[in-house]
Amino acid sequence: MTRKKAIFNWSGGKDSALALHKIIEENKYEVISLFTTLNEETQKSSMHSIPLAILRKQAESLGIPLHTTTFSKELKNYDEKMAEVVTHFKKQDVSSFIFGDIFLSDVKAYRESKLNPLGIEVIEPLWDKTSNQIMNEFLLSGIKTKIIVTDASKLDSKYIGKIINQDFVKSYPEGLDICGENGEYHSLAYDGPLFKAKVDFKISGITKISHDFKLDTGETKTFYYWQAELSE
Repeated sequence: MTRKKAIFNWSGGKDSALALHKIIEENKYEVISLFTTLNEETQKSSMHSIPLAILRKQAESLGIPLHTTTFSKELKNYDEKMAEVVTHFKKQDVSSFIFGDIFLSDVKAYRESKLNPLGIEVIEPLWDKTSNQIMNEFLLSGIKTKIIVTDASKLDSKYIGKIINQDFVKSYPEGLDICGENGEYHSLAYDGPLFKAKVDFKISGITKISHDFKLDTGETKTFYYWQAELSE
């Protein structure tokens, strides 16, 4: 069977690693590259704030090339940059972009609204399962991850550096999504069956940061996060 060529949108975290694990197991798609968006000022991944050097170490251990593109903090150039990325990969016969979303329908609809008109289908290997189901699959997969960012209004700084395992699940606060799908936390995958070798990194400190988001009402709301300071 001929596999469709695909790009895997790599965040570097738990759900991304599990989605890639499932794609490789199913063997329907040929993942020719990982793709990660970077903040142009920090050269770190947009959501997880993973330094480019560590993202490259992940890609090397996974045995899949890494392609990156940078965006301004306000994402003013998002559409233009994504069109460039799609054009680049369509020249290599890519027809699918793979993501690790679970249930946020507005996020999925947004991805489809941007990519479908460019001739790219959106693939979601984890889609439409409960967070508990996904967490169980993750724990069974053998993938190892540590928490590197938390929403400060939901999880305090003591969660930074925690390994996501059965103990973490048992101690996780009630009322929050166990997979962090609502932004409760972000993680970094560093070992397990996917990887040829453990991806070494250090957490040298923890910083409280803020992000301003413009709401649909026009007002601006500030969100605060605990963020690990990562190094090789």
